[in-house]
Amino acid sequence: MALLLLPAQGQKTDPLFNPAGRPKNLTDSALLDLVQKQTFRYFWDFAHPVSGMARERSNESYGYGEETVTTGGTGFGVMSVIVATERKWISRDTAAKFLLKLINFLLKADSYHGAFPHWLNGATGKTIPFSRKDDGADLVETSYLFQGLLCARQYFTGTNATETELRNRISWMWPDIEWNWFTNGGQEVLYWHWSPNNGWAMNFPVRGFNECLIMYVLAASSPNEKYSVSPAVYHRGWAESNFFKNGKSFYDIKLPLGFDYGGPLFFSQYSFLGLDPRGLKDRYADYWEQNLNHTLINREHCVRNPNKFKGYGENCWGLTASDTYNGYAAHSPTEDLGTISPTAALSAFPYTPVYSMQALRHFYTDLGDKIWSEYGFVDAFNESKNWVASSHLAIDQGPIIVMIENYRSGLLWNLFMSCPEIQTGIKRLGFTSPASH
Repeated sequence: MALLLLPAQGQKTDPLFNPAGRPKNLTDSALLDLVQKQTFRYFWDFAHPVSGMARERSNESYGYGEETVTTGGTGFGVMSVIVATERKWISRDTAAKFLLKLINFLLKADSYHGAFPHWLNGATGKTIPFSRKDDGADLVETSYLFQGLLCARQYFTGTNATETELRNRISWMWPDIEWNWFTNGGQEVLYWHWSPNNGWAMNFPVRGFNECLIMYVLAASSPNEKYSVSPAVYHRGWAESNFFKNGKSFYDIKLPLGFDYGGPLFFSQYSFLGLDPRGLKDRYADYWEQNLNHTLINREHCVRNPNKFKGYGENCWGLTASDTYNGYAAHSPTEDLGTISPTAALSAFPYTPVYSMQALRHFYTDLGDKIWSEYGFVDAFNESKNWVASSHLAIDQGPIIVMIENYRSGLLWNLFMSCPEIQTGIKRLGFTSPASH
């Protein structure tokens, strides 16, 4: 299923991903088009051929097999398919059939109290353990998946059989998630994992502020009252920790919530691929201010570059979780190894469009010979170590497409916030939003 307007995978002479032949002197709009379209190939050309799900990564390091697909990354991939459809890189009918195949695979795949594991075998639908005891439900990954699927339900509104079936099947799956099961016996907090073999052995109650806000929003939004959670789970679980409220300033920029210096930038991106932060507020924070200031602190750290890493500056910034020269790390100002992850600055486009475009121009024009590839930018690079990743990761590729699109058109934000269940859920939790109906 080749991507319209793009040559088939493997044609290394194609100027779109031949570094020596990258199109030059592109307008901002044309460059954003190119980056979104090229990155989309990860979720289209490289999708698992049986299930259509997103592969965890483009290389097989860390012992991942070829069949390993990722639940959360697939949610991001679903959102990227919507972008590609809207921008007419693929036909609407082709996209709907692709997503229906994916849904039909998920309906038969392993799940636990309605939640999916982090990894599945993309051919069989069987669980692939993420770690020895993490061999069951992953509620966070499931939340990222359904953030994408709900957007697809809202987008594919046609009356033909494919789109109707796609909507219906998403609407059947979503009420089956037993959110309240994951309170581990009625505690006022959600737990990340549960396994039929190991129970609650992972023992990970999820408290904010981090990338998991979307999980609490969905848990409060479930259309199945039997399985939804009370607002107390949000207020006494998520919002009660010693790293929830901050209020201090870093580099003269105030941070309302979270860890000192904000943590990795994916905190302000993963939950907000669908959840619209524009004017979103609750008793704890204004989430636009939170995400903007988090991004500005992260960039300012790279500009000031206290560790004197090579390459850092106004045009080269962005610390988030990614591959690095000696493995994988959640890069942030407090865990700075000199590794820049392009997804960090590019997925910040809605918050810092001028600064993100500066970074994009630098990545593409100045560093493109090293870091531009058939699936867009590689996962990360470290100029101090003269290291460039050979990999791409689904959870880093997806936000690039989606957040650039939210910057350009608000497409995914508008779709997700149009879900009546989400409107009910955010009101239950005490959020206000201009997108409330």
